[in-house]
Amino acid sequence: MMDLLTRREEIILLSVWKLKDGAYGMSIKDHVSQVTGKKWLFGSIYTPLEKLLEKGYLISEKGEPTPERGGRAKVFFILTGEGLDALKNLQKIYEFLWDDIPALEVR
Repeated sequence: MMDLLTRREEIILLSVWKLKDGAYGMSIKDHVSQVTGKKWLFGSIYTPLEKLLEKGYLISEKGEPTPERGGRAKVFFILTGEGLDALKNLQKIYEFLWDDIPALEVR
């Protein structure tokens, strides 16, 4: 049985998947902030990223040092097969839960 993800883990895992090769701390933070309309701090990104790494849903890989970062390398996050399976599982759960629910109307 696969672990269910927290909402934050889910949002971050989906962002890593959407960002593909460009998924590193700042790009993930910017993406989730844009998508949710809320300001996300780095702490709110890195704690779930660590959990996702521990679960085996992501791996991290250091990039090349860049001059704009003072010679420091970016750490990129890559979705694993297990991470993709977790997203597929969540998608199935949501499809089942939302099936046959009438359209929600604003009051």
